[in-house]
Parts: sequence; structure tokens; C-alpha cells
Amino acid sequence: MKKIEAIIRKSKYSVVKEALHDVGVNFFSYWDVTGLGNEKEGHVYRGVSYSTSDIQRRYLSIVVNDDFEEVTIQAILNSAGTGEVGDGKIFVSDVKECYRIRTGEKGGDTLK
Repeated sequence: MKKIEAIIRKSKYSVVKEALHDVGVNFFSYWDVTGLGNEKEGHVYRGVSYSTSDIQRRYLSIVVNDDFEEVTIQAILNSAGTGEVGDGKIFVSDVKECYRIRTGEKGGDTLK
């Protein structure tokens, strides 16, 4: 099993959610987060300068069986990207085990 963590633009969340559902990923958790990015310049809107050092993003946490890893990553990459700085990051790590609390069963079938 793999844990896929993605930090994406909040404006792309609904598109990413739909893309994940389209490939069969129907359960994940998400949080609104604030982070610091590499962009150091501020933006000017209607004559007012705004700091871009604190960036509002959405953090997704998805656990999938190994055979869903690549399709999940591709769904996020294809739906979250704008081609601009600040599109986000994806992190992948191994999950040793998973348990269903209700029944006590363990393993990859608990993700279905």
C-alpha cells in the first residue's frame, strides 16, 4: 500500500476530486493548510501590494493499494497543474499495514 500526500491549489480541489473519483479513488482526507513557498515577490492588485510568502493550499492524504499508485498520481498531475509556480507537490510513502476498526480485519482489502 502507498500513502500519497498532495499539496495543491485550493482553486483546483474540485477538479482534482473529480479526477480521483474518475479513476476509482473514492476515499481520502483533506485539510486546508498554509505554507511557505519559494516565490519571494509580492503581487500588486489594484495598486495594493500583497505578500505571497504565506500560501493557502489544500492538503490531500490518500492511501491506495500498490496497483492504484500510478493512476492516482497521474490523476493529480493531470488535473492540478496550471504550468505556473505554486502548483504544489506530491509525496509518496509506503504504508506497512491498514486495519478496519469496525471488524479488525487488516490488509489492502480494508481500502475497498
